[in-house]
Amino acid sequence: MKDNDYLKDIIEIKSIMNKSSRFISLSGLSGILAGVYALVGAIAANYILTNYQIADSPVSVIPISFLEYILTGIALLVLLLSIISAYILSSKKAKKSGEKLWDATSKRLLINFAIPLFTGGAFSIILYQYGLIGLIAPSTLIFYGLACINASKYTLGDIRYLGLLNIIIGLISTQFIGYGLYFWAFGFGILHVVYGIVLYNKYDKK
Repeated sequence: MKDNDYLKDIIEIKSIMNKSSRFISLSGLSGILAGVYALVGAIAANYILTNYQIADSPVSVIPISFLEYILTGIALLVLLLSIISAYILSSKKAKKSGEKLWDATSKRLLINFAIPLFTGGAFSIILYQYGLIGLIAPSTLIFYGLACINASKYTLGDIRYLGLLNIIIGLISTQFIGYGLYFWAFGFGILHVVYGIVLYNKYDKK
């Protein structure tokens, strides 16, 4: 009996240490919504790109000089909605479990996630500057994957696999220039939905 008690104490201590060093209030539903936003954004972007040269298309009136701004706006809107959803749903989860949303752990998580992410954003701007537009989608996938892996040390370890898959998809997409939007939709859309479902079933239902 004493051995069992010691084992239970060790498990409990390990659980407390893990909670104190990792942000565990990430919501699976926010991952699902982020994926849905990305898929809707990709569909909208694909529709605009496919139809803007067709004379009787409702988007044919869009000047080509504005096209890049519209596509950038769609991407930023997807990002904004994803951030808002993650904040709201993670706040609810943290409140429900009696944890703080903003503490030293979540700060470390945000910093380690943001560094590769903003580096990727800056690199994408440089690619655009030199006209290497076909490499922007692969680069965003790769740097986002690196951000997920870098942040996984401070949150649920499952996010590491999401990062690895996005890096792999990003590298593969470099060999299929011109189809970046489809790889982007798969990485940011479908993978996020699958990841969110797994996360929800594994953690949120408890």
